Amino acid sequence: MSQPIRFHWTIWLGAAAALVVLLLPVVIVVMAGLTAGEYLTFPPQGLSLRWVIAFLRSPTFFPAYLFSLELAAVTMAISTVMGTMAAVYVTRTRFKGAPTMRGLFMSPIVLPGLVLGLALYVFYVTTNIGLARTFGGLLIGHVLVTSPFVLATVSASLVGFDLSLEEAARSLGAGPFQAFRLVTLRIIAPAVSAGAIFAFIISFGQFDLSLYLGTPNLTNLPYAMYISLRYKFEPTAAAAGIFAIALVVASMVLSSRLVNLGKLVANTRLRW
Repeated sequence: MSQPIRFHWTIWLGAAAALVVLLLPVVIVVMAGLTAGEYLTFPPQGLSLRWVIAFLRSPTFFPAYLFSLELAAVTMAISTVMGTMAAVYVTRTRFKGAPTMRGLFMSPIVLPGLVLGLALYVFYVTTNIGLARTFGGLLIGHVLVTSPFVLATVSASLVGFDLSLEEAARSLGAGPFQAFRLVTLRIIAPAVSAGAIFAFIISFGQFDLSLYLGTPNLTNLPYAMYISLRYKFEPTAAAAGIFAIALVVASMVLSSRLVNLGKLVANTRLRW
């Protein structure tokens, strides 16, 4: 039986320092959103739910929050399907241009969001296809940004996948799609779930694309916070950040639960 790895105290110290650096901005935003003062300051001037209530009653922030949820949910659904299909194609297709194609699929991650947003806006306007400043045009941009994350996550689970499992299902009478759905999809379900959560979180926090493709009627929460802080420095934006942080934490917890559930399903006997 292998002995547990013992880390030097410097490793633990470095990990603790990294955790503090990662959590400190979150703590600052939460405390600033719960301040009883009139302005966005830290440390807070007392604690109050005043600005949280103001966020829920805001005609700007709360509709933007709901719009971000709607856009992220639709983006997650489309990106999960497209990213999974692309991952299956890339990992199972053998030809000379496969690495190049994979690089093209992943290019939206490398391309700066401002450049991608500007390129889409110019394309929509110059081609006059009716997508400029529309929900559909904004959705396409979000799908382009989030699909590579699903592709990367699912591809990692498909590398080295034992195709004999699908072949066994086919020999028992299952069709190609049925074999994929009942065998492969169950095994890679944790990766698909994780990719979907990543797509949701990235879409929800997307700012660059909204800067070019958004409108007063299509304003997501990050862009609404940016506009608010340009003209007034009140804690409502920090209170909005509290709800955004809570959503991300809930998404990560759900992702962890889904991954554990997926592992449980994958380790059980497949029933036809």
